[in-house]
Amino acid sequence: MISAASFAGIALGTIVALFAGPRWHRAAPRYPWQLLGAAGIAFLAGALIRPWAAEREGWEALAGDAFTVPGYLLMFLSLGGLLLARGSVQRHAVIDGLIVCVGAGLASALLLAAPAATIDGRPQLVSVLAGLYPLFDVVFLLLLVNLAFTTKDLRPAYVLLLCGLFMLLAGDLAYAIVGASGDLTGSSLLDLPFVVTFTLIGSAALHPSIADLTRAAAMPVQTWSVRRLLVIVPAMLVPFALMPLIEHGTAEHIALAAGGTAMVTLLVARAATAVRDYAAAKLKSEHQATHDPLTGLPNRLMLAQEISRLLGTTPPATTAAGATLAVGEPAVWVLFLDLDGFKLVNDSWGHEAGDQLLVEVASRLRDTVPQPDMVARVGGDEFVVARMGNRQETVALVERIMERLSAPVQVSSAEVVITPSIGVVGSAAGMAPVPAVAAVTAEALLRDADTAMYRAKSDGRGRWTEFDASMHERVRERVEIELALRHALATEQLRLAYQPIVELATGRLVGAEALLRWTHPVRGPISPAVFISIAEDSGLIAAIGRWVLDGTLRQVAAWRADDLVDDDFWVSVNVSPRQLRDPTLPGKVSEVLERWKVPHTCVVLEITESVMIDASSVTDQVLFDLRRLGVKMVVDDFGTGFSALGYLRRHPVTGVKIDRSFVDGLGTDAEDEEIVRAVVAMSTALKLTVVAEGVENQAQQEVLSTLGVTVGQGHMWGAPVSAEEFTERWLALEATPDGDDDATVPDAAAQEAAGNS
Repeated sequence: MISAASFAGIALGTIVALFAGPRWHRAAPRYPWQLLGAAGIAFLAGALIRPWAAEREGWEALAGDAFTVPGYLLMFLSLGGLLLARGSVQRHAVIDGLIVCVGAGLASALLLAAPAATIDGRPQLVSVLAGLYPLFDVVFLLLLVNLAFTTKDLRPAYVLLLCGLFMLLAGDLAYAIVGASGDLTGSSLLDLPFVVTFTLIGSAALHPSIADLTRAAAMPVQTWSVRRLLVIVPAMLVPFALMPLIEHGTAEHIALAAGGTAMVTLLVARAATAVRDYAAAKLKSEHQATHDPLTGLPNRLMLAQEISRLLGTTPPATTAAGATLAVGEPAVWVLFLDLDGFKLVNDSWGHEAGDQLLVEVASRLRDTVPQPDMVARVGGDEFVVARMGNRQETVALVERIMERLSAPVQVSSAEVVITPSIGVVGSAAGMAPVPAVAAVTAEALLRDADTAMYRAKSDGRGRWTEFDASMHERVRERVEIELALRHALATEQLRLAYQPIVELATGRLVGAEALLRWTHPVRGPISPAVFISIAEDSGLIAAIGRWVLDGTLRQVAAWRADDLVDDDFWVSVNVSPRQLRDPTLPGKVSEVLERWKVPHTCVVLEITESVMIDASSVTDQVLFDLRRLGVKMVVDDFGTGFSALGYLRRHPVTGVKIDRSFVDGLGTDAEDEEIVRAVVAMSTALKLTVVAEGVENQAQQEVLSTLGVTVGQGHMWGAPVSAEEFTERWLALEATPDGDDDATVPDAAAQEAAGNS
């Protein structure tokens, strides 16, 4: 037996949980749960009043229904709101639900609703309501089937809610069976399913997973799975099961036939829906496989297919490698675009701003490039245009793209200006590999357009370059040098050279710069200007940088052990931008310093101005961590880039090196002298040391001293030499006892030899 007090207590607890639980667990939206709580209040009131109303006559007999009927409506609104919030109103699920509901509706109407509505001896409205409740359950069943068939994420709160609602349906069915015999109330055991319903729904409202119910993952369009068939097949059998119970030719028989016809119609509609949805899903899948999800542009796969198609439509003469385009001759053209400064936007304003920029660039390209030319996104900030046309039209298009993309773009809270670097190649420009008669392919065109783009970027930002066959030789040369450089690093072909850094006033040695040199066994000496950039691009620079730092500090440790240098002697080592993007660099530097027992103050790391201009949060942190180690940092080639007081103040640098291009004009060019004066004044204000590089003669030395520069390096004192020669020319002199004031300066013969090395 279930007392009214126990029932009311459980129901009230559930109602409180429905209003409080979603708020505690931040479920959004909360209105479906609030509606369900209101429905619970109505059901509780109806259940408590019904025993009293059953003993009354007239309108008083309907007092319980006055609460229960609105309770159903509130519950329907609650479940509908939950389906809408989940995005679960799906056509295939609705049709499946309707099939089940037609079968259930036939059984309910013929076996329960009709008998309840035709019972004599009570008001007509009471009989109508008694027949209406089973039909309410049919609508309830439709919502439940949709809720059950439209998710694959069975979270605890979802399972508890579904079980509770099915128990409510079971309780309603029990009362409907009693109502078909004319009774409005029954045994208190009939209330047990409702007690379980309130308990399960209250538990669902209090479970933390209630926050996930409105964002559960929807199931894909499905055929009739086993789970669905277990629900749908019994509903389909209802007309056959009821046929023997219904008298032929009656209204019930007609209703049964109509219901069966409706179910067949729904089955056909479901099959048609499945075919249509499958076709739509396949088209969507194909679109996703061939298009960029961010911009909606074709991706590399679709682009390659389009270029291949265009190549197939051109005359054979224009697709042979080595052919020459006649004026106005149509060809397949590929434009490879890379956005200059995109990384700076990402690092400064975040990836969301970078995505906004990419979407805007895609939009501008679509507006600028005419149909039927294809615009594709093939990488992070890389776009490609493929078209058929002549050279004049293509050049005009390139110019329009350059102009359109160079206009300011609003991202986040800032307005940025970007420029594209563009590589251009035509299908008759001789891009295909050996043999020369091989046909041009889509991959060959994309490769060569990419090569031309990198050439444009190396020539300066915001440029475009047309591919020519000679670029292949440069690419081949670059690849060969990279392979040779890897071999050189492994076989110790690399060596270190040291250039003295002296006090301008006295010529006293204060330090040295360690410089990397490479003599190839066949090619001979290879300039650092050539192989350092290749090391940067290939990722070798990190390993080379570690080798340089280790070798330099090993040499400094040897000089210190032999008392050839004092504690004030320092050595400078160049650090590349790529190395400074490695967060483990400070730890590696500290490890090498500890290994060779060299004081941190004896090491100066030289960085480029570009590191400060294009700095990311990682680079900034690395710079500060290096400075905390105690090593010094100077800005190399200062004055050639975006020299600004703000950059120097924001970064932990300790000095600057005036670029040799400004030192060259000292004594002859007043403008260079003013630039050096300004650099010295700015550095002095910031308490930074100043080193002048590229000092060649006495006149430059005197002007630098007059302007306040105290330290310099250059061929006036010697070119970079091996450690052994550096020791002989400089450190042996420094170590000479009882030397006079000129003992630290090499004689004229030594200077001449150094200048020629």
